[in-house]
Amino acid sequence: MSKANATAADRRPPPDSWAELIAELPLRPVHNDMDYDNAVELLDRLAVLNERTEDQEDYVETLSGLVERYDDEHFAIKGSDISPIESLRYLCEQNGMIASGLGELLGNRSLGSKVLRGERQLSKQHIRTLCDRFSVSSDLFL
Repeated sequence: MSKANATAADRRPPPDSWAELIAELPLRPVHNDMDYDNAVELLDRLAVLNERTEDQEDYVETLSGLVERYDDEHFAIKGSDISPIESLRYLCEQNGMIASGLGELLGNRSLGSKVLRGERQLSKQHIRTLCDRFSVSSDLFL
């Protein structure tokens, strides 16, 4: 949401105490998009604080878990629908890495384009290198 579209509720500081936080948004499972939007709005307000109270930290941890559960159930990416090469292309794009940079990472400048075109398979060592570089699970490439 842009600052121009922010509502007065978005700009007011979040409550400090557990009781006030619960009064504003009770901790319950997220059942629908409205619950989700309300939870994310409050999490956003808490996230931008330079310092949070212990109650705010506990509330963020708990509410984040509820939001994550809803995300996993409703917005999960089905890994079987995405090939390892598509995953690698996405990671490269998101990290500003071109084929030659991928090749250099894998140990041979020309290897990057061959892997991305599907002409070469990733070795176990390549997968380890990619997992370390992008901080992802090896399952993404298997």
